[in-house]
Amino acid sequence: MVKHTVESCSKAKMAIRDTLDVVGGKWKLVLISVLRSGKKGFNELSREAGISPRILSKELQELEMNGLVSRKVCDTKPVTVQYELTPYSGTLSEVLSAMEKWGYQHRNKIVQGVE
Repeated sequence: MVKHTVESCSKAKMAIRDTLDVVGGKWKLVLISVLRSGKKGFNELSREAGISPRILSKELQELEMNGLVSRKVCDTKPVTVQYELTPYSGTLSEVLSAMEKWGYQHRNKIVQGVE
């Protein structure tokens, strides 16, 4: 059994806040999940995630700033932009898997009344 001290709880709280600062909110983890299947253009991301272009632009900028998404401007006419996950985004794999697993369990509990 892990002993929780005031110091360890304080450090854990700070680490959770740091994580939520980077991937928190309604859209960031959804966008990362969509991008797990490969590169996507801006409009394709907007459509697949169901997010408005204005919000998508802001979320992508923040994900790029934190090193989770890379942006490539393609030499096409008209100019297109491709987004993809960076290798660093792989550090979130365990987090995403745990959230997915919990999400399935929670949905089953709510829908079927199963605990």
